[in-house]
Amino acid sequence: MSRSLKKGPYVDPRVLKKIEGKKPQETGVIKTWSRACVISPEMVGFTFGVHNGRDHIEVFIGEDMVGHKLGEFSLTRKFIKHGGKMQKDLEAKKKEDEINAAKGAKAAAEGAKK
Repeated sequence: MSRSLKKGPYVDPRVLKKIEGKKPQETGVIKTWSRACVISPEMVGFTFGVHNGRDHIEVFIGEDMVGHKLGEFSLTRKFIKHGGKMQKDLEAKKKEDEINAAKGAKAAAEGAKK
């Protein structure tokens, strides 16, 4: 449920204080733990290091992100992959096929030069 229009969006005052009077090109990564902070138009162009519970994920703020929250762009869970031994075998075979295709293309290119 979104915040009421009467109250307006929640923008953390500490985040605004960090970008106040600064230019996006000169400022490096701005670290923040405020994932609930709504992205405002003043933040466009800055790079924020949004904490995901373990480390800071760099998020470059673009115009299309205005109105979203910072936490939406710093995922807290890491998907590894499903599968197991069978999946590993399939991936190894696929990689081997790519290597063979690259070797074949290289050999064909060398043959065309002669």
